[in-house]
Parts: sequence; structure tokens; C-alpha cells
Amino acid sequence: MFKRFRRLRTSENLRAMVRETTLSVDDFIYPLFVVEGTGVRREITSMPGVFQLSVDEILKECEEIVNLGIKSIILFGIPSIKDSIGSDALSDDGIIATALRAIKANYPSLFVVTDLCFCEYTDHGHCGILDHVCGSVDNDATLEISAKQAIIHAKNGADMIAPSGMMDGIIATLRNALDENGYENLPIMAYSTKFASAYYGPFRDVAESAPSFGDRKSYQMDFANRLEAINESLEDERQGADILMVKPALAYLDVVREIKNLTLTPLCVYNVSGEYAMLKAAAKAGVIDYERVMMETLLAFKRAGASLIITYHAKEAAKILKGVK
Repeated sequence: MFKRFRRLRTSENLRAMVRETTLSVDDFIYPLFVVEGTGVRREITSMPGVFQLSVDEILKECEEIVNLGIKSIILFGIPSIKDSIGSDALSDDGIIATALRAIKANYPSLFVVTDLCFCEYTDHGHCGILDHVCGSVDNDATLEISAKQAIIHAKNGADMIAPSGMMDGIIATLRNALDENGYENLPIMAYSTKFASAYYGPFRDVAESAPSFGDRKSYQMDFANRLEAINESLEDERQGADILMVKPALAYLDVVREIKNLTLTPLCVYNVSGEYAMLKAAAKAGVIDYERVMMETLLAFKRAGASLIITYHAKEAAKILKGVK
């Protein structure tokens, strides 16, 4: 006698009834990129369907997002003037603060996560203050200005802060700064396991954040290191992170699963620009059924253990899930 697994696959209804993993619009966080000016809607060649948007255009995009049932965005700011310390990120008149106020005034129920970093704001494209002796980012000096940036985000309406610079001690630093300034209930989503990945290439086009020299391997993680990846996320959890993250997602599902097995803290994955661009390019070449591959990929993130998915596919996937043509 042998087990007939196929009995539970004989009809669509039965397959749906016993399905172990499901995908929902509630799972998605949609990235948006705000620039200065008005009437700006600039599509990124390497990322079809992704745009740099001025604040007025961001508000139009938020209306579509809300109508699709997507509950959350992650916001990136791209100022017109950059300097060595990313001063625009430290100002209530900066692009991120201005956009935050406008979004929360018009769409108060939309849950706005803010990316907290300096690579988009600095003229050198690195994620903090440079230590010119070692030729990399000064970890502790960057922690100081990161705390100031977090307070700017909190004051102007952020619902959650997501520090992406991979500085040691960033979660404890931000938690202390937020608590001391009356924002003890503002959650932090850690970019807790962020690899020095080649999959980020198209993002640097949209965020205008490519380093002017060198690379980020001295602070982002070596993608060969599985145990270090787990350790990084568990350390951020100890420091007070409310949500953990693995970035990129698709090539790191083993890490996602291992972290999920070791924590009860919610886990997010960032389905990054290179992953998105590859599916778009394959669709253009006619070698895949784009929508089916997209949905299979997103479901794989959930199956591996992700609770949330930051993805440029969010609007397309939401339309499929809601049956919108």
C-alpha cells in the first residue's frame, strides 16, 4: 500500500482548501521614490513601471495604492542638493519630511515606512559620514546623525522607521533616541540581514545612490556567510527591532527560513530591484509567463517564512489578487 498524494489535487476547490501558504494584498509594502519639483513622473529605464515622483505625483500614486487595498508604502527621498553628510535628511524642510507631511495629511490611514539612510542624500553615495583615514563609513559618527534623522521622520509622520545603512548598533541607537523623544511606540523595521549584493543595480538608478568610489562591502554583508546572516538578525532583535528583514530575497530563501526558525519576531523580505528587473526583461523577451512567475515568486517568499514583502510588483499582484483588470 502506498500514499496517494494526488487525491488532494483532484480539483481546484480541494487544492485551495488544503493550500498551506497564501498570498494577500496585506502582505505588500510598495516602494516610492520622491524628488523635488512638481509634475515629475520620471520612469526608470532599468525598472519599467517604477518612477521618480514629485510630491504632487506621489499623492496621485497613493490614491491608486489605497484603492487597490495596499496598506503600506516605504518612502525614499532623493534631494536635488547633496553634501558630505546628507544634510537634507536632517531638515524638517527636506524632501523626505515634506513628502511625509503631504502623504499623511491626504492619506492618514496609509502606513508609511521610511527608509533611514544617507546614500541618497550624500554627494559621495555612501551610507553615512566618511572616515577618510580608512576610506569607509565612520560607524559611530553615522549613528549620531542617524538618530537625528529618525527624529525628523518621527516628527513629520512616519509610522515605522527602517534603517538600511547596516551600521553596527543602529537599532539600539534609534530605539534610545525615539524613546527619549516620546516616540516609544514607533516601531523599527531593521534591515537586519542586508547583503552586499549585485541585485541592487537598478535601485541605484532610481535612488541616484551609486557610490562615487569603492563599494559597500565593508558594511553590507558578505553574501557567502549564512551563519553571520543569522547572527546579524538575532542581534538586531536583541537590540529592540520590531520587524527583521532579509535583503535581497530571491537568492536568500535559505537564510529567510533559518532566521524564521529561530525567532518569533515578524520577518520581512525585500524583493529588490534586480529581481524585479529580471522578470520584466524576461517578460519582454517572451520567455516567461510574467504574471504566473511573479505570483509564484511572491508566494515563495511567504512559504520560506516572510510575513511581509517589500516589492515593486505590489500593484500588479494586488490587481491579480483582487481580480482587477
